[in-house]
Amino acid sequence: MLYLASQSPRRRELLARLGLAFGTLSPEVPEIREPGEAPEDYVRRVAREKAGAGLLQVAGNPGVLVIGADTEVVLGDEVFGKPADAGAAEAMLRRLSGRTHRVLSAVSLVSADRELQALDVSEVRFAELDDATIAAYVAGGEWRGKAGGYAVQGSAQAFIGHVSGSFSGVMGLPLHATATLLAGFGLRPTLQAAA
Repeated sequence: MLYLASQSPRRRELLARLGLAFGTLSPEVPEIREPGEAPEDYVRRVAREKAGAGLLQVAGNPGVLVIGADTEVVLGDEVFGKPADAGAAEAMLRRLSGRTHRVLSAVSLVSADRELQALDVSEVRFAELDDATIAAYVAGGEWRGKAGGYAVQGSAQAFIGHVSGSFSGVMGLPLHATATLLAGFGLRPTLQAAA
């Protein structure tokens, strides 16, 4: 049985696109970057910890696989997590305005005796955003629970000039990398055309 160690609606939606049956878990993993920890190492560690914590929740079931993922917005060496409030979201968007930032999305797939991991790196270029645009976006609430204070799949697309890399990775679960990891465990996506 396959499990996703996340309650994120975006991750559930993305994983469902691969056509595999899966359950969801809700592991409690603190997302705190350690002093001096490189952003890449941070997202890899958090993804691994989520997968491991999820595996502990279903350890009595033979043959289970658990996916853990973490996605962070990174500008330079600074990791922009989920904003605590509207003011923090506005501050993040002002910092991202007119600049290109990276989105790091790590995926860990673990079983009782094996682990595979991938790190997906995408670049996102924002247009210059004026205060009125930022305020209107934040007032809409789409920033809640989103790394960097924006959702690439939502109305923020209006001010994203370019994405280089995995669009699904920027959303929170890079599907190509995830499908590759699953294939390493013998699971192949059963892709179906949209109706």
